[in-house]
Amino acid sequence: MPRLTLVIGGILTLLGILAYVLTAAASVTALIPALVGVLLIACGLVAQRRPAARPHAMHAALAIALLGALGSLMQVVKLGDVFAGTAERPAAVIVSTVMFLLLVFFLVMGVRSFRAARRARSGA
Repeated sequence: MPRLTLVIGGILTLLGILAYVLTAAASVTALIPALVGVLLIACGLVAQRRPAARPHAMHAALAIALLGALGSLMQVVKLGDVFAGTAERPAAVIVSTVMFLLLVFFLVMGVRSFRAARRARSGA
């Protein structure tokens, strides 16, 4: 999970920076995926370098991912407007949708990882 956390964090950081640059720095909110990505990278690094803190760092990463997914959801619901050509800020909707999908994938993988670890501990 720490490695996946670093990968997802890196992708989100790159996504945020690209969104900011490609929208001609029109809004600082384009950097939100980068902020989420940097926070995930920090959690991933803590988990890799301090094995005793790994469960806490991964829980923090999943909490960040959940908040990020919920926060991006308000733009994701406007995806139909992008396809209809009526979206006010199509780039924001697309970036938010990519962020949402990455974070939901990360959440699913994290929950699966925690469930597997619990089963391994209990011997079942």
